[in-house]
Parts: sequence; C-alpha cells; structure tokens
Amino acid sequence: MATGTVRLHRVLRATPDRVYRAVLTADAVVKWLPPFGFTCTVHHLDARVGGGFRMSFHNFSSGKGHSFGGEYRELVPETRIRYSDKFDDPGLPGEMETTINLKTVLCGTEIDIVQTGIPEVIPVEMCYLGWQESLVQLAQLVEPVIPD
Repeated sequence: MATGTVRLHRVLRATPDRVYRAVLTADAVVKWLPPFGFTCTVHHLDARVGGGFRMSFHNFSSGKGHSFGGEYRELVPETRIRYSDKFDDPGLPGEMETTINLKTVLCGTEIDIVQTGIPEVIPVEMCYLGWQESLVQLAQLVEPVIPD
C-alpha cells in the first residue's frame, strides 16, 4: 500500500532553466539524483508529456540495486515537472507521483518538491533523507557557472 508523502523546499543559486534541464537530462540525472552511496544508470529518458523514463539505483557498498520507471505527466519549461514513478520490485507496490515546482527568486531558483504515494515499506524519513542528499548534489551541479 502506498501511503507516504515527503515535501522539500530549497533555494538554489542557479536559473530555473539550469535546474529544469538537470531534472530532464540523463547525463545530469546520474550525477545528482541517486543519494549518497548510490550510483545510477538511466536506461531510457524521453522528456515529453506522455514520454517516460527507466533507471536503476545501485548501492555501492552492497552491490544491490533496484529499478524503477515512470511517465512524464506535466512539463512546463522552467516552472513545473510532474511525473509518476513505480518500482519494478513487487515488494514495493503502488505508484508514486512527484511534482517539482520552480520559481525565479532574487538569488536564483526556489524549488518545491512533493512526492506522494511512497510505498508503506519505505520509511518516509529515509526517503526524505535521500531527497536531501540528492538536492545537495543538484546544487553542486547547477550552481557553478564555468566558462568554456
């Protein structure tokens, strides 16, 4: 049964365009989305409404992993990303939905994330911790402006 919800809020020193691209570009996703201690393989990413994604996270310590995929339900450039998410493991049932809202603020981008439908067997605090780690890595990716 899917019951958990997490909500996160951050301000990043980057434009909404950079944050939006980081969420929807496979090469960027592998750098920021997996929490500390995990690697990520993006098997497929079709960033359009009705398009989908498939990826796997692997625990670097144990070598174990899990795969999941979903569908992009709403994409408003530089403003909003909404997608579904479902684990391949039948022990992690249900469908999650994640909404990422971006807003231009004086110093960069305000980002609000809500993820609902987290399977009951996943402690919400662990999901929240994972997202916090992912957002640290997102900031490290999108905040530097490196001239060519």
